[in-house]
Amino acid sequence: MESLDLVECPRDAMQGVKQWIPTQQKIVYAQALLKVGFSTLDIGSFVSPKAIPQMRDTAEVLNALDRSESKTELLTIVANLRGAVDACAHPEVDWLGYPFSISENFQMRNTHKTIEESKIVLEQIINLTKENDKKLVVYLSMGFGNPYGDPWSPAIVAHWVDYLSQLGVSTISLSDTVGSATLPIIEQLFTTLIPAFPKVALGAHLHARFADAIPKIEAAYLSGCRRFDTAIKGYGGCPMAKDELVGNLPTEKLLSFFSTHKIEHQLNPLHFESAYNQCLKTFI
Repeated sequence: MESLDLVECPRDAMQGVKQWIPTQQKIVYAQALLKVGFSTLDIGSFVSPKAIPQMRDTAEVLNALDRSESKTELLTIVANLRGAVDACAHPEVDWLGYPFSISENFQMRNTHKTIEESKIVLEQIINLTKENDKKLVVYLSMGFGNPYGDPWSPAIVAHWVDYLSQLGVSTISLSDTVGSATLPIIEQLFTTLIPAFPKVALGAHLHARFADAIPKIEAAYLSGCRRFDTAIKGYGGCPMAKDELVGNLPTEKLLSFFSTHKIEHQLNPLHFESAYNQCLKTFI
């Protein structure tokens, strides 16, 4: 079976929900997801509760999870050094995720720092993850286009992938924060970057409207991408983006693509169905 990194993102699904989702509900949902067989669960974030109030109970959720029968690793998002320190203090956390935007406007909007300031923070976080034996994924925000008027091109994306790889970042997820990626751009980036950076695991964190999901999945997969971030039902979207929320790739659409093309994967269909049903209860 070909190696696939399948990352389920309940954090991304929940973070823009204004109505409070009770902590116990989050725990029950996460526990169901841990049985499915995902490579990684993007479980929460250590960011300001004023910015993302829905994630203020991340530590409580982490502490309550039973991982004794699951190989799924846990990831939390951090936006600054303080958040990274908090995440590293939790032995349950395997991965830290840091959003690094090639759009100056969006980096300011998302982390209140310029790109130059973010470079300093990133280097600090890299050192911190090494000291604490944590893994790091950098989300290259606006990786497929830029609606904010900043310069964008495949060459600019390649420049930043090269910059990150030179720092020692070995997992980079190209992020389409507002769902603007086109199929030709998806194909061009992955077919160009994957062979150019063989030591980097390049992933797809695509936001898409429901009808666009499978074509985008297909474009990325056929171009060599084997790491996908998804969320059941396509829930979520970045609350820092300028337009209405554009949801995540629906996990069930990814599974449908795998089924159609007879691609083997590690997810347990019965446990996925249970998690899907629990998702419906969680997001009522």
